[in-house]
Amino acid sequence: MLDESILRGERDIRLDWRWKAVPPSAHGLTLDEWLATRPRLDDLGTPLLTLDADALAHNITAMAAWCAERGVLHAPHGKTTMAPAIWDRQLRAGAHALSLATVPQLRVARAFGVPRVLLANELADAASARWIAEGDTEVWCLVDSADGVAVLDAAGAPLRVLVELSAPGGRAGARSVEDAREVAAAVTASRNLSLAGVSGWDGGVAHDASAADLAKVDDLLNGLRTLHESLDYGVDRPIVTAGGSVYFDQVADHLAGLAGADVLVRSGSYVTHDDGTYAELSPGLRGHSGPALRPALRAYGRVISRPEPDLAIVDAGRRDVPFDNGLPIPLDLPGARVTQLNDQHIFLAGELDGVRVGDRVRFGISHPCTAFDKWDLIPVLDAEGVVVDAIRTYFG
Repeated sequence: MLDESILRGERDIRLDWRWKAVPPSAHGLTLDEWLATRPRLDDLGTPLLTLDADALAHNITAMAAWCAERGVLHAPHGKTTMAPAIWDRQLRAGAHALSLATVPQLRVARAFGVPRVLLANELADAASARWIAEGDTEVWCLVDSADGVAVLDAAGAPLRVLVELSAPGGRAGARSVEDAREVAAAVTASRNLSLAGVSGWDGGVAHDASAADLAKVDDLLNGLRTLHESLDYGVDRPIVTAGGSVYFDQVADHLAGLAGADVLVRSGSYVTHDDGTYAELSPGLRGHSGPALRPALRAYGRVISRPEPDLAIVDAGRRDVPFDNGLPIPLDLPGARVTQLNDQHIFLAGELDGVRVGDRVRFGISHPCTAFDKWDLIPVLDAEGVVVDAIRTYFG
């Protein structure tokens, strides 16, 4: 689905000291030459982040099947991984498009030949608007105000735009259906813009699976339906889109089969899942409609100090693992917990009998969106611990 020559070129680069996941024994080899040596987990140093090959494949297939069954299209949020090799797998599995958040991310997508992108964010930059309009990639972007419409229209570039709806206290987005209709009217009156659909972000109005937050999501989705049904579009088949990695089941419940529109969910973190945030909130794991996902990311660190009986210091930290929405979870030490992170150190406390200096500790992570950005090359392991691939990321 992506440009095969560019994907192939990723594998021709010579590995060296620039890739922190790569051991010195791989320096000077191409990726394929290194993989041909069948390196194993034990050959890799720490700190380390890896992907589980089976879990990654399972999640991509399971989400594609769920979307097909529920009658919704999928535009996975590519900002989760910024990994074209993973984007390619998602598109080949049936994803309709990619969602991205910024123009620099869109530049990566265009370089690799992604055919369709939902820029799931307001665009307020005339120069970027003109650049988007000049390319072959089909792009939709968001607006939520008459001022935003004016900025884009003044750029003189033909663009497909979606009106974003939110609620008081949310992130971007018009605060009511009435306000959103006014934005849509401004789009319709513009010279260069086409009204191509409506959008909402459920994660901006809700944060957990409590009854109160689920009701907020329902209200937003009902508002999106009402907004969609009240508009005249400038395209034959408008888009109605919502659904991050927590509430995509409700999007399907409320919007699947919506007359005259393509319903698009934007779940992205599903691709690796996790052992923290999404292990608790993913619909399929809390008794709702959704695929049974598996955690695919594993972090590793080595114990470098045992200064106290109930404390171990591990050689990984904030520069290696996510910490914005939950700390790493030690997977093989049920009586232990991570209490804090420094830049390069994990504080592991609790029941640590038998844990010695030099031991490797395996961790699950919470919130994959802030894991990938810390690694420019991530080894992929099979069930036997053999490195079968390595995924490059492009966060800039």
